[in-house]
Formats: sequence, C-alpha cells, structure tokens
Amino acid sequence: MSKNSTPERMSRFEPSDVKPTGEDPAELMKWLTSRRKSSLELVDGTVLQGYSFGAPVSTSGEVVFNTGMVAYPESLTDPSYAGQILVITYPLVGNYGVPSDELDSIGLPRWFESHKIHLKAVVISDYSYEPSHYTSVRSLGDWLVSQGIPGIYGVDTRAVTKIIRETGSLLGKLVVEGSISSASLEMDDPNKRNLSAEVSTKECRVFEPCDSEGKQLPNVLAVDCGIKNNIIRYMVNHLGVRLKLVPWDYDFTQDEFDGLFLSNGPGDPTMCDKTIEHVKTVMQQRPSTPIFGICLGNQILALAAGATTYKMKFGNRGMNQPVVDLRTSRCYITSQNHGFAVDGSSLPENWMPLMVNANDSTNEGIIHKIKPWFSVQFHPEACGGPTDTDFLFKYFLQYISNPSATPVTTMPYSIPMTYRKVLVLGSGGLTIGQAGEFDYSGSQAIKALKEAGIQSIVINPNIATVQTSAGMADRVYFLPVTPEFVTKVIERERPDGIFAAWGGQTALNCAIKLNEMNVFEKYNVKVLGTPIEAIIKTEDRDLFSQVVAACGEKIAESACCDTVDDAVIV
Repeated sequence: MSKNSTPERMSRFEPSDVKPTGEDPAELMKWLTSRRKSSLELVDGTVLQGYSFGAPVSTSGEVVFNTGMVAYPESLTDPSYAGQILVITYPLVGNYGVPSDELDSIGLPRWFESHKIHLKAVVISDYSYEPSHYTSVRSLGDWLVSQGIPGIYGVDTRAVTKIIRETGSLLGKLVVEGSISSASLEMDDPNKRNLSAEVSTKECRVFEPCDSEGKQLPNVLAVDCGIKNNIIRYMVNHLGVRLKLVPWDYDFTQDEFDGLFLSNGPGDPTMCDKTIEHVKTVMQQRPSTPIFGICLGNQILALAAGATTYKMKFGNRGMNQPVVDLRTSRCYITSQNHGFAVDGSSLPENWMPLMVNANDSTNEGIIHKIKPWFSVQFHPEACGGPTDTDFLFKYFLQYISNPSATPVTTMPYSIPMTYRKVLVLGSGGLTIGQAGEFDYSGSQAIKALKEAGIQSIVINPNIATVQTSAGMADRVYFLPVTPEFVTKVIERERPDGIFAAWGGQTALNCAIKLNEMNVFEKYNVKVLGTPIEAIIKTEDRDLFSQVVAACGEKIAESACCDTVDDAVIV
C-alpha cells in the first residue's frame, strides 16, 4: 500500500486475465508475469495495487465493505449496492462460481436478487479461477465480463476495511491497465443522485402464487425503490398474497390495496421525495391501512412520519448484525445493507423505536403505538443470511387480516459497555502517609479491574503508595496528576475509561479541567464512577447548596467568598 503511487506498467507481455488450464510451468509463469494490473485509489490518496479480473474497464464510486462469508451472487445483484465499489472482507471469493439465469415459478431469476449486477466494481483478496459447485455454470470473472463490471484481486482487504472504519465510507476509483487513466476518470459520488429512480422498475407488475386461481388473496402494493427478489418471493410464496409492484414515483394514493409495502433500495432516502409524499397521503387518508417497510422502507416511513435520517459513518453491510427487539429484549442476528439510518430521537408523538442495533445503538426499526404501521432496517427475508426475523412478514399479514392494531409496549435498552483498559488517577501525596485513604480506595479499584480482566493504568508520582507497588497495576506512570501529563498518557495508552474519584482533590480538579479541554471526548474516554457533572456540583459549595435545597433538605447557611472583606460582609 502506498500514497499517491501509480500502477506499474507492464512491458514484457500483453496483459492477460485468463489463467492457463494446462500444467505447463512455463505457461503458468508467463501468465503470472503478464496478469493485467489494476489499482484501487481512494480519495484520501491511498493506492492499493492488485490484478484485474472481470471487465477490463476503469470506474469510480463509493467504496464500502461487506463482512459476509458467502452469497456474492446475491450481493452483486442487490440493487442497494448501486453506485458502490464493494470490498468483500472474506478472503476467498469465486470458489463456487455463478449459477445460471434460470427463472423461478413466478418469473424471477432463481439465484439472484435482481436481473443484473448493480454495483460499480468488486474488490477481493484472493480470487478462485477454478470454481466448484453443482449450480455453477460460469466463473465470477466471466459473469463480470458479461455485464461490464470490473474486479480487482490481490488487495489487502483488511487494510481497506480498517481505513473505511477509521475515516468512514470513501469515494474511490478502480483503475484497470489499458482502460481510461485515473487522471481522465471523474470521481462519481452516487449519494448525490436519486439511485432509487435508477434501479426501480419502470412499469407496474403483478405477482401471484402459482395455485392462486379461484382464491381470494390479500392485495399488497409494493413500492419498488430497489426491491430484492427474495422479498417478492416471501410475499407471494410464503404469505400467499397478490403483489402489485410499482415504480418508486408511482402515485398509489387512489389504488385499492389491503397493505402497503415499502421496499429496500440504495442511496439517500430524502431523494425519494415522491414516495414519501405518497406515503404521507395514505397515512392521512387511510389510517387503518397496514404499512410495512424494510431497509430504505424504514427510512421512508420515518420521513413520512416526520422524523429525520442521517448518513452513517460506514454503514452496516453483512449477515451477522445483532438487533435487539425492544418489546422483548430478545436479540436476533440479521442481514443488512445500508449506509443511512433513522434518527430515533427525532420520532414524533405516538411513534417509537421497535429495534436497536446491539453493536452501535443505531435504529433498526420503528412502530406506531396505535396504527398498524411498522418497519425494520434489516432484511428479515435475508438471502443469503439468517431468516430468524421472517415472523415480521406474518405480523404484516396479521395486520392486513385485522387492521385494529393493539397498543405496543417497548422497553428501554442500552448497550452494555465493555472496557479493555482503564486509567486510574492517583492522589500523588507529597509526603509518605499523606492521602492514605485515597491510596487504599485506588488500590481496591485496581484489584477490581484485575478481577474483571481489565488492564489498569495508574498515574501517581508518589512511589511510597500501595497502588504503585510491583504487581498491582498493569502499568504505572510516575508523573504529576496534571492535565498536561494525563493528556499525554491518554494519547499514548488510549484507555476506554478513567477513574477520577480515587485521587482526592488533585484528581478531581484534573478531571474537571480535562473535561473542559474536551480531552475525554477527543480520545473517546468515558469517565467511570462519579460523573463529571456531579463532581463539579459537589466541589462548588454554592452549586452543592442549591442542589441540596432543591431536594428539600435543610442545609446550614453559607456563601462563597473570594476576599476577607467579602467574608466579613457575609
């Protein structure tokens, strides 16, 4: 990996993307030295070299990563990846090839989530040229070539993922040797376009179960903002509904239907302004009509209700995202693919969060307290991925059968914090025996951290203390407990938390100052034990008196003075 480097040019052989199938070592060596070079260039200047597979064309887009171990045919055809360069973190890709384009019983591609590949490019670590699977009819590279999509392998995908996790999703270019140069290739930001308009169906379509003749079926209208085929399959084959699929901007406010479904899709949900307005109208004019949304549909329903959305740092894309149901506190493993989220704190009256992500606390679903309206951010129909939450489709069908929804009760949930390293501020008594009570309490805190398997770091300039004795703390800094030195230790050690209550006045004053300097916020250090606000109120006698008086407790009269003259007046 290098900064501002350019792809190395080949001079010996013509570029080749096809691996020889024979056992001739000379042919293999020739291929190894003549593989077409390619590079992934991020907007921050990072350049990663690799080799081309797929279509030999350069492209640009938003670089994101997916942590799934399988299901690359489904991922590549997921419309939610439109405009993006996908980094697959699992190291081996292409080993089971690509299945055929055969259709299923309702006329959808049996093995894919849409009719074509929607992403801009694929980035992987190790590409398998020799796939083996009973459904495979072609290699991943051949499939990419047939659809004009480039790929690059031989890239350290772990390094790319770490960059994205640190800085957030980045724009980037995949530059292939022999195609348009990096200098001539414009950087494409897909989030500035209405991606749903690009991937949505252009005409209305109707899907019914194969054995639907003569049956009265529930009528569901699905708004296609980039719908995955498996959602349609679940609705039709598992729920047995008649599904009318309409374009993203279709005015469905006057249509007859028993339930409204809002699909997944790519990009910024605010771009789907027409969909949002139509949903608003249905909510106002037909309040008893059930509404169910998935992924982008969760965001559209929230916007229609009056809430807001925001772009996440790097999004959630994978098949192992833990989600907590706020009605039961039960955790489910889910499949997800989204870069935007609902701001749960912006939900209006009578709306509440339904699910929450157990990793990052982002919103994973919303529900109305009384009306039959709800949505989730993940994919309960996951393909591939777990389908533990497919009961949500049945909830939707129950709402259609009985629109009089029962009131919903949820429970508050917060992610349990885990700490790997905690900083303990000592008192730093100037003489032996001074501040013994703080030395004792600090020593007990260190013992508790050790029992919990948490690394302890101590700052205390006094060598004549128990807490600085050999074998107590994992690391000791014999430094003054001042904002300057504590900041340097925090910068070096990067602790998760800090104890300030075991160091007396010296440590408390230091913690207050560090909080004012935003050191804790800068390095993401949580103050454990007594909060900073409580420390300030107890150390300031005037504030302390006000708090005690507010509690209705009696307190001796007092006042704060700065001079002798002020004290005499008091």
